[in-house]
Amino acid sequence: MDNMLHVSSSPHIHSGKTTQSIMRDVLIALLPATVAGTVIFGWRSLLVVAVCVASCILLEALFNLITKKEQTVGDLSAAVTGLLLGLNLPVNIPIWQCVIGCIFAILLVKCLFGGIGNNLVNPAITARVFMLVSFGSMAVQATPTIVDTVSGATPLVEIANGNSPSLTDLFLGTTGGAIGETCALALLIGFAYLLIRRVITWHIPVSFVGSVFLLSFFMEGFDFSAALSLILSGGLLIGAIFMATDYVTSPSTSAGKLIFGLGAGLLTFVIRYFSVYPEGVSFAILFMNILNPYIEKLTARKIFGGPRA
Repeated sequence: MDNMLHVSSSPHIHSGKTTQSIMRDVLIALLPATVAGTVIFGWRSLLVVAVCVASCILLEALFNLITKKEQTVGDLSAAVTGLLLGLNLPVNIPIWQCVIGCIFAILLVKCLFGGIGNNLVNPAITARVFMLVSFGSMAVQATPTIVDTVSGATPLVEIANGNSPSLTDLFLGTTGGAIGETCALALLIGFAYLLIRRVITWHIPVSFVGSVFLLSFFMEGFDFSAALSLILSGGLLIGAIFMATDYVTSPSTSAGKLIFGLGAGLLTFVIRYFSVYPEGVSFAILFMNILNPYIEKLTARKIFGGPRA
């Protein structure tokens, strides 16, 4: 009897990654965008980001304390939510609105559904959509402080009005917009870091951005520069790299990730071209989050030894 084989429940192979280590990598990957936002929009951007991060951490800690749940702020997911939300806000937004957005993200979207792993939609992106439809200040984007002459409109608005922003300005981020969305260079550095660390795969970002590019290329009369301008404008890169790839609210299979990214890209294109909103990334990701359980079921792998589908 002493030689009996005892088999524990799965998983039997562990990668060594934890929620904390993954979230730490995401925070590191967002540092270039945070630094770029501070350089481009001034020191108030740090205040906005700091308030969002601190509010999200404090709210989650208080919720766990009041409900007598295990404290989870150490997994750094609340910090990631706060940093992502802060980087998706304009630098001139009133601070009290930042706190309202954090309350919506942490308490209503995350904690009330059971905490990390149980939320149906991405907290940061859902809070941004809530703020877009609730606060007019979200539409008043600040202009960079490092350049003297720049239009007050965001690049997407300029493009819609028939103007063509410089591709260099779009790549470096010296344009109007949210704190962390304008500098494509910084976001791509973060993307490379996450790929190298194997925190995310290429499937969602590439299919998301690629579908928007191809559809825009066709709509813009096969103008490569115009299509590239639309890729570098708005929140497409930060959304595709950092929010659409959220483990909880995106598919786990490669096929599912491609479907998710293509669907988000199609919705972004439709909203940008055929709705009153110049930007559709947040709405597209939120909608695909809702569809995620169905995509998971559609693309689920057959369990070895299990019944035929």
